[in-house]
Amino acid sequence: MSPVKASTMDADLQKVFGGTVPDLHEAAVGHDASPALARALELRSFLALTEEQVARVRDRVHADMDPDRDMGELSADKLRFDAQWLEAALDARDGYRAALGELLRTMPPPDQQARPVRMKQLKATATLPPSAAPAPPRAGAARARRP
Repeated sequence: MSPVKASTMDADLQKVFGGTVPDLHEAAVGHDASPALARALELRSFLALTEEQVARVRDRVHADMDPDRDMGELSADKLRFDAQWLEAALDARDGYRAALGELLRTMPPPDQQARPVRMKQLKATATLPPSAAPAPPRAGAARARRP
């Protein structure tokens, strides 16, 4: 999916992440990109595709219902199919909008977003004293079945 196709939530993404959508796509491919940005852009891509599907069906129905069109070309079956297609596309759009909205609402503000912390591997320098009491000889062994 091309990042240039607009979605209805682009302004929200720009507000939360502080950049244009093409800039956010460039930032998302970096090695230090936040997982939230990657997830948000993935949802945005699904949303943009779904919104494009909604627009296609809407435009097809408008063309079929054009007042200058021959009424003999109308098909109830075709309109029913388009209505089902439109309902499915609208449901998907609503789901993607809700998921993306929830992600953006639950994210910390950009200035408080955690960056991965790199820590050195610590080495143990102390040794433990040997145990004072030896382990029982059958510790952890399975018990034999009795006849």
